[in-house]
Amino acid sequence: MIVSYHPVIPGDVNRLCAGREPNEEDREWLRRARAVILPQGCSKSLYRMAVRHCPHVFPDYRARFLYPGKIGDIRLFRARGVPHPQTSLFLSTAHCPEGFLASLRYPVVFKGNHGGEGEQVFPVSSTEEARFRLRYFTEMERCGFPGFLVQELVPTDGRDLRVVVIGRRIVSYWRVQDDPTRFLHNTARGARIDRHGDPELQAEGRRWVRRLCAETGINLAGIDLLFASGAAGWARWKTPLFLEINYFFGRKGLGGSMAYYALLKEEVSRWLKGI
Repeated sequence: MIVSYHPVIPGDVNRLCAGREPNEEDREWLRRARAVILPQGCSKSLYRMAVRHCPHVFPDYRARFLYPGKIGDIRLFRARGVPHPQTSLFLSTAHCPEGFLASLRYPVVFKGNHGGEGEQVFPVSSTEEARFRLRYFTEMERCGFPGFLVQELVPTDGRDLRVVVIGRRIVSYWRVQDDPTRFLHNTARGARIDRHGDPELQAEGRRWVRRLCAETGINLAGIDLLFASGAAGWARWKTPLFLEINYFFGRKGLGGSMAYYALLKEEVSRWLKGI
């Protein structure tokens, strides 16, 4: 019996857990299930209950809940030994001394531990601006969203590589920001999609992502990579730098939501046949 909590993918039993905690009825269905399909908005409590009672659960969200947020992404990259920009992690603004801000080699990037589509991501060019951003993250902390990171600013010629993992399928494309006054490469911030540029670099990015997924079990995510450009990136321009893992990700580069769901259904079907 297949139990599906995904609103688009049918199972023998279909349930929704949005806006509520899983209950004893959920537990009983999960105990009886041969396989469980979860939504992208799956809570930690539902995921834990599913993997406790059923041997086959899609997606594999171990890494998502073991390494939460953007701070968790960096910790995962460090644990798996994959290249990423130099980064300092702070669970609280109280742990960031004035001397650290003064010692930075600007420009750098400040990122909140939460948010997506470029929210809470700021290029910072001076100590004074860093203090201003620190006050912003203090306010976020008071609102219940603690943690931030400070990262080297890697020159990229205005683009990054999005690698989407859906089951065993891996799709890549560039997100290109043609407006030099805009720092972010998100399509929501005006970037365009380039599916065909630099195929060798795209293949290298997919290779590194495939390695990370094989080691962590990640099978549904959009992973962002940078390739350094110019003199600053001469020694490592052929090696991607892992930026972050998005368990919620835009679908424009895949052709829209309908195309995404078609890929997802196909990969879930393949996964079910495999078990």
